[in-house]
Amino acid sequence: MYHMILLFVFLGGFLGPEMRCVTALTVYTPSVVEVATGTDVKLRCTFNSSYPVSQESVKVTWYFAALNPAGPKEPVFHYSGMGFPPPGHFRDHVVWSGDVMKKDVSLTLLRVSPRFCGTYICQVHNTPEITGRVGEISLRVVNKTASLDPLGWLLALVDLSAAIV
Repeated sequence: MYHMILLFVFLGGFLGPEMRCVTALTVYTPSVVEVATGTDVKLRCTFNSSYPVSQESVKVTWYFAALNPAGPKEPVFHYSGMGFPPPGHFRDHVVWSGDVMKKDVSLTLLRVSPRFCGTYICQVHNTPEITGRVGEISLRVVNKTASLDPLGWLLALVDLSAAIV
């Protein structure tokens, strides 16, 4: 065992610093976001990297996975110096809301519908990082009327009846 450690240390001296230094790119997203049907929602995704960021070094890909776990991941948006929304049902519903220089790679979904329910995956690469990291957001789309609980309805009726009298 001692010989293996010495060999590893010895060989490590011949590798360049880029081979020995492992950095961590960390991605931050909320785990769950809930939004009312027909409204816009910002899917927040930020990151931290040990390397400097620039418009050219950062690559971002957003994917969508429907509630069906067997279904494929669908591309939603790609950023590489500028934004590239893909064709498909997200085409007119996605706007880049990020600022790479502030380490923000967020998206805004416009006029969401129930078919937008699922998991959104934000994958970030910052060259020379070897692999990108991902953040996942579970998006729940609810009806606007469903946001009022039964007590809210009752209080609204009491207020309405008091206003009539």
